[in-house]
Amino acid sequence: MKIDAHHHLWDLSAVFYPWLEARGVRRFFGDPSPIQQDYLIDTFRRDAEGIQASVHIQVGAADPWEEAQWVQSVADATPDWPLVQVAFCDLTAPDAQVQLDRLQALSSLRGVRQIVGRAPEEDAATGTNALLDDPAFSESLKQLAARGLSFDLQLIPELYGAMAHVLDAAPDAPVALCHAGSPHDRTVEGLLDWEQQLKTLSERPQVTCKLSGLGMFDHNWTVERIRPIVEICLDQFGPDRCMFGSNFPVDSLYGSYAKTREAIEMLIPKRDHAKVFGATAARFYRFQ
Repeated sequence: MKIDAHHHLWDLSAVFYPWLEARGVRRFFGDPSPIQQDYLIDTFRRDAEGIQASVHIQVGAADPWEEAQWVQSVADATPDWPLVQVAFCDLTAPDAQVQLDRLQALSSLRGVRQIVGRAPEEDAATGTNALLDDPAFSESLKQLAARGLSFDLQLIPELYGAMAHVLDAAPDAPVALCHAGSPHDRTVEGLLDWEQQLKTLSERPQVTCKLSGLGMFDHNWTVERIRPIVEICLDQFGPDRCMFGSNFPVDSLYGSYAKTREAIEMLIPKRDHAKVFGATAARFYRFQ
């Protein structure tokens, strides 16, 4: 079974996403205006030709519970398409465990995501990096492990070291590193630094890496320009801890689904395709 381990859906008439309604506001990944419209499961399935199942990742709804319920309704309405989800939970909130209780009533739930870092400039404005210094965050990661849930980790290389200390306090929590760890500096020096910093995460066996979102920091990417990222991730994590994700429709801003998938296929040895494009995600996100 071929699995896309990272994508989004939205129905703007069903769930309110502030960033999708904010016109003329540039984001860390560029101008979102072309994707500020519905992106539904039928469209995704047409885009993702050749893929057979997928993981929906929360994407900034004003009401995360409303989003999680809507994703569940999509999963229920498309039984021929195995769809599981990673929902939002504020792991530092006093009622975090109550939020998790409610989310776990959804049969599609596999884990949660609370973004630690997107990009330096945007992080400075939002203050999301403060999660790393909040003891409630670390404690809740332990609770995720006890509940059999995973954590999707989005952050930038400058935060790897601090995050590694948090993970050491919750070594049983399965972690999916989104977007190859967001190597935003694509200069030769930037990639060398990212490669060195990445070891602080890849050396921790609880972390699995997503080959996703590679266009967000390089809008004119080519196979050769993403080659070092894919090859370094595969070298450090191995195919048993790497999985393909499209990050659609966000990465549709910078290339078609076919271009995105075929580029990763080209860079991954054929002997590893079954793992990177299916088996790793099936195991990590517990597809039945």
